Amino acid sequence: MTAPIAIENVRPEINCGRYPAKTIEGQDFYVSAEIFKSGHDLVYAVLKYRKKGKRRWNIIPMDSNPNDIFTAKFKTDGIGFYEYTIEAWKDSYGSLLKDIQSWYNAGENVEEDLKVIMEIIRYSYNNSRGDDKKFLRSSINEFKKLNVDKKIEMLKDQNFSAIVKKYQKKPEKTGYCKNLWLISDPVYGGYASWYELFPRSLGNDGRSGTLRDLINHLGYVKSMNFNVIYLTPIHPIGITNRRGKNGSRTASPGDPGSPWAIGNSSGGHYSINPELGTMDDFEDLVKSAEKLGIKIAMDIAFQCSPDHPYVHDHPEWFYHRLDGSIRYAENPPKKYYDIYPLNFEIKNKKALWNEMRNIIIYWINHGIRIFRIDNPHTKPLDFWEWLLNEIKSRYPDVVFLAEAFTKENLMFELSKRGFTMSYTYFTWRVTPEEITSYFSELNSEPLNYFFRPMLFTNTPDILGKDLWKGRNEFIIRAVLASTLSPLWGIYSGFELCENDHLGDTEEYLNSEKYEIKHRDFDSPGNIKDIISKLNIIREENPALKTHGNIYFCETTNNSILAYARYSQDFKNIVLVILNMDTDNVQSGYVRVPLGTLKINNYIYDAVDVLNNNKYKWNGEYNYVRLIPGKRQAHIMVIKC
Repeated sequence: MTAPIAIENVRPEINCGRYPAKTIEGQDFYVSAEIFKSGHDLVYAVLKYRKKGKRRWNIIPMDSNPNDIFTAKFKTDGIGFYEYTIEAWKDSYGSLLKDIQSWYNAGENVEEDLKVIMEIIRYSYNNSRGDDKKFLRSSINEFKKLNVDKKIEMLKDQNFSAIVKKYQKKPEKTGYCKNLWLISDPVYGGYASWYELFPRSLGNDGRSGTLRDLINHLGYVKSMNFNVIYLTPIHPIGITNRRGKNGSRTASPGDPGSPWAIGNSSGGHYSINPELGTMDDFEDLVKSAEKLGIKIAMDIAFQCSPDHPYVHDHPEWFYHRLDGSIRYAENPPKKYYDIYPLNFEIKNKKALWNEMRNIIIYWINHGIRIFRIDNPHTKPLDFWEWLLNEIKSRYPDVVFLAEAFTKENLMFELSKRGFTMSYTYFTWRVTPEEITSYFSELNSEPLNYFFRPMLFTNTPDILGKDLWKGRNEFIIRAVLASTLSPLWGIYSGFELCENDHLGDTEEYLNSEKYEIKHRDFDSPGNIKDIISKLNIIREENPALKTHGNIYFCETTNNSILAYARYSQDFKNIVLVILNMDTDNVQSGYVRVPLGTLKINNYIYDAVDVLNNNKYKWNGEYNYVRLIPGKRQAHIMVIKC
């Protein structure tokens, strides 16, 4: 089929339309394309979108911009899957109006041409309805009374021309060659502040903490203004080959083992470790957290201890050695004797895949809407595409975080296949140059259409070497994580600046993965107040709630990092400026790109909402002086 109008370079379009783009419920979703035809006639284009399963399209006129670029935006009316596409046709009204204006300016008689354009208007009137019809009827009657100048002025009126174009004929109508997909996630799929903890570490007097203890601890987490609590695995823990302190091969009596070695005689993935409590306790936790505006995120690790019921009931689900024994988990040079990995590519994989889906659904039915998936990059891509589509089609309010520290292409592919958000290399991006390069990439097209970065300052597995420097570095990393992405989180103890490390490794000394911790949550030197303030700043500034909107600013000092975050309408602009040197005062000039950020005033206020100061700034270059221990960073809200 021939296409008289070219519709090209439609954005976003992920892998030629194979995968959906992502948006958040309530946020504007922008679509653009290059649309043009031969000759001098103008083109009229519309964006069409609808929710999956609906027959009727919502239609939005696209704005014409220089270089044949057309743009439009819409907000999804709920969560779930959508499709969108573009149609275009010759703009008879706009083309003739352009010619009339040109002829009239050249002194030509345009009376006959005005009669022709009136026929277009009458056609639109005859096909219009409701208020549009009333408006056109009144306008036609008024048009007859006007002189040529006023007639042309009326024809150019934006509201009038929009209604005429809405109902005019559609010669040379051309549709884009495909419908594209979009997934609209709930807000917590794109904007959230996470706090990770081990429930067993919340007990007193040396005993294991319980889910009831966690209910009592909710107020502490809420005081720092986090809105998601991420639980490490809460299932029964294996006995066989249980790992001891600091991950040693041999456990001592009383060692609790790693929660990621799932399953014993008490049950597996459907069960709660009896030491933590009961299902009633769990459901009370979910409800109690919800009352405080906190969602519970659950860790899902599709792996088993040697004591898991699956080992007895479904030995065919595991990898086997030549001697018939089940193979332990391996990540050379390490072997994990307390864990058996599942084999997702067995001959009869359907039963295993269905069981993994049923685990997710089971916990959904007990109130969970956020899942953190452990090591998804070690399972087949087609499994994830199937599983995530199965869940999202039934439960569109469920979101998934991919804990995938792997090569970039695989990390990005997992997001395309359905993961809502993903871990990143943030931990290992430390210098201003590294941060600028990495986050410029993550905020660029097409990544920003489908990859949502989750920035954890630390994890039970990773204590970044930069944090060994102490409290000032903890502040730097908290400011970075909370302002570089709308998704950020900390692992418990970060607010206390815990940084004892195992030798020269990124592992924690006396890792909480293998023992119960008892913390003084009011210990001196903590940064709880700073973290609380960061989360308040995030909540109050729309610029920090979206992804893909960052501009790294020039500075005259290589130790100072500066970047601007801005809302889609540029009504909210946040400028983050950090001294990346934890020991020395650093000063210099920061360039604020007034034109790029649409700041129209030469003199404007820079309100430091982190330190409660206000500055009067002039033009693009402004001076800053940052003092470790006193003022490590500015977070400026620009008022103009």
